[in-house]
Amino acid sequence: MSSINTENWTKRKAKTKLSDSLEYGKSYLSIYSEIYSMSEHKTHNLTSMISLRNTSDTDTIYVLKANYFDTHGKLVRSYFDHIIYLAPMETAEIIIDEKDKTGGTGSNFIFEWKTPKNCPEPLFEGIMNSTVGQQGLSFATQAKRIK
Repeated sequence: MSSINTENWTKRKAKTKLSDSLEYGKSYLSIYSEIYSMSEHKTHNLTSMISLRNTSDTDTIYVLKANYFDTHGKLVRSYFDHIIYLAPMETAEIIIDEKDKTGGTGSNFIFEWKTPKNCPEPLFEGIMNSTVGQQGLSFATQAKRIK
């Protein structure tokens, strides 16, 4: 299981009630805890860095949920139980350790968020990598808005 630094989320806890005028959104991000190597019977573990980015240079945005699901759609973990904020141009990160294979080959995240009107949408990205000896593997995914 990956370690979760709750201090990251505690210091970002939104301390005010959110305005009803904020716009709601939901995004889906594919993540790979492991990938197939050579055949469907052999897998290779990956470290995943999930990046939560506020793309606005003027507005604070809010992330309501960051839920991590496994290949079968089962909730693995929720990363915080309160609303967090990201200041203009701020980035927060979730790290899934290389040894943590609970997500499997088809793991994913659902993020729920709120932004002020006319504010750019947040950007959610996944960077997966692994280094063994002198060989390295790295690739990225980007979230898709689903609501």
